[in-house]
Amino acid sequence: MLKLDLYDKKYAKQILSWSDNSTDFYKWTAGVLGDYPISEEQFNQVMKPRAFVCLNGDDIVGFFTLRKPDNSVDEFRIGFVIIAPDKRRLGFGKKMLKLGIEYAFHNLDAKRLSLAVFENNEAAYYCYKSVGFSDVTSDDVETYQVLGEEWKCRELELQTDY
Repeated sequence: MLKLDLYDKKYAKQILSWSDNSTDFYKWTAGVLGDYPISEEQFNQVMKPRAFVCLNGDDIVGFFTLRKPDNSVDEFRIGFVIIAPDKRRLGFGKKMLKLGIEYAFHNLDAKRLSLAVFENNEAAYYCYKSVGFSDVTSDDVETYQVLGEEWKCRELELQTDY
């Protein structure tokens, strides 16, 4: 049975091991955490109070963060989403996101969740869509310079009436 737990620095090494190349690393970090590879110490320095791991028993299967965007009253932003490579395409991402969504709406009084995903990360995009996120239409597309390329983001949101 899957459950969420607060992030602890003891998980850093395992989470960082899930990205064994720069492309995979930048798909979930956008370079915000630093240049690939980063150390456990670097990872732990940037983790905020609302960082979570998803556990299947004692086995960590995923990680994500929740943060409030500037000037937001009832919105939380999901970020740094990653699933263990051997757990991908097995439904763990969807289950983890559902737990995070439920937590944000019921425990944090969120009314809206948002996130961004790179256009070249189709598996993640369709995972987010499958749990209820919808595309946000905007002329302002966020882009990042990654590995000498321009990576464009898709903005997604999920709202509730709780």
